[in-house]
Amino acid sequence: MSKRDYYEILEVPRNATKEEIKKAYRKQALKYHPDRNPGNKEAEEKFKEAAEAYEVLSDDEKRARYDQFGHAGVNGGNGFGGFSGGGMTIEDIFAHFGDIFGGHFSDFGFGNNRSSGRRTTKGQNLRIKVKI
Repeated sequence: MSKRDYYEILEVPRNATKEEIKKAYRKQALKYHPDRNPGNKEAEEKFKEAAEAYEVLSDDEKRARYDQFGHAGVNGGNGFGGFSGGGMTIEDIFAHFGDIFGGHFSDFGFGNNRSSGRRTTKGQNLRIKVKI
C-alpha cells in the first residue's frame, strides 16, 4: 500500500504556511477524532494519517526532507511514518492537540506541561487493557 501525500491528507497546497497547516490539521483531527467516530476504523486511520502529516509538515526540517525525498525522507524506510519504531505515540498526538487547542488535553495526562518547561505524563503507574 502506498502512502498518501501529506499535503493531500491535510488538503493544503505545497506552499502552505505553518498557520494554514495547523488550521487544516485541526479541522481533520476534529472531523476524524475517535471520540466523534466510535468504532469507525476508517475515521481512526484518517485521524492517524492527519496526525502523521502534521508531525512532518509542522517541523521545518522534516518538511524540507519530505519535500525533497517524499516519504523516504521522513520514514527511515519503515513504511509507517511516525507511528512505529522511535516515532510518534498516542501521547505525541495528544501533545499536538495541547499545542493547537491551548493545552486542555494536559488534564488527561497528555501534552506539554508548559509551567515547568518539561513534559510529564500522569498515571504512569496505571494499567489499562485496550483492544486494538
